[in-house]
Amino acid sequence: MNDLTSINQIPAGFPQMNIPLDNQFTLERWKLGKKLFYETKLSLDSSISCASCHKIEFAFSDNVSLSSGVFDAPGTRNAPTLTNIGFQPYYTKEGGIETLEKQVLIPIQEHNEMNFNILDAGKRLNEIDAFKKLSLETYNREMDYYVITRALACFERTIVSSNSKYDAFLKNNAILTSEELNGKNLFFGNKTNCSSCHSGILLTDFSLQNNGLYENYIDKGRYRLTLDTIDIGIFKVPTLRNVQFSSPYMHDGSMITLKDVVEHYNEGGKNHINKSNLIKPLNLSEDEILDIVSFLETLSDFDFISNKNLKNE
Repeated sequence: MNDLTSINQIPAGFPQMNIPLDNQFTLERWKLGKKLFYETKLSLDSSISCASCHKIEFAFSDNVSLSSGVFDAPGTRNAPTLTNIGFQPYYTKEGGIETLEKQVLIPIQEHNEMNFNILDAGKRLNEIDAFKKLSLETYNREMDYYVITRALACFERTIVSSNSKYDAFLKNNAILTSEELNGKNLFFGNKTNCSSCHSGILLTDFSLQNNGLYENYIDKGRYRLTLDTIDIGIFKVPTLRNVQFSSPYMHDGSMITLKDVVEHYNEGGKNHINKSNLIKPLNLSEDEILDIVSFLETLSDFDFISNKNLKNE
């Protein structure tokens, strides 16, 4: 889907997005947001952009465990996919940010990412005629924090994926192989209960869970937000759409392959007081593990990662 007239369309069967009244979609706002998404001047040393860690070929995630920030600052978390980000009810892995507009502030000001002051970023971009002109045309004000956050959010809401083999299967336009079909039945069946968390058309319920990744967490997850011990190791359940493209996995990028991930759940995870009751040994055979991986690969949308509308072109 590379037609500019359709970039703001919600796919059939998807929920509606919650879009602020002051940031309704216009093509001009989208163009400004796209320009900002690929703009390195949003970082302190003008070395990285949003797209530096959210690359389209990896479903707007990264292919390293931890992406480096300005001045090669070590990253602290795996860059998540932005697939269908506009449908999320809250943001960050802690789930502590209410809107996409507010989320934009996090990577710009985070010391290990862009490490810039949003006010200074606005002043810097306002000195560039093209940005100043677009800002006045789209939001009727000079480039500043308001324009940066709104325009980026406007663009990111169009990072929508809905054309995988699995989507075609649901429309009776594709046939799954026996391995893929068995993997699907396992995924949605009582033996694994994968769909208890990875549910619905978005393949996530956005709940906050401890999946038994560690007995002792260096990154304590939602605890960093609440300082409540029941939140240690709690992270937002990610979408599985385009998961084939977004390796490595987990909040710290500690798992490389989808098979690694399925084996983790098959083993029941590590012991932790906050581990979800849903995480327990699955007793899957080797073939069943591979079948689930085959199904997960049907969630890949190859049109999405080659969409010229979303590329820096």
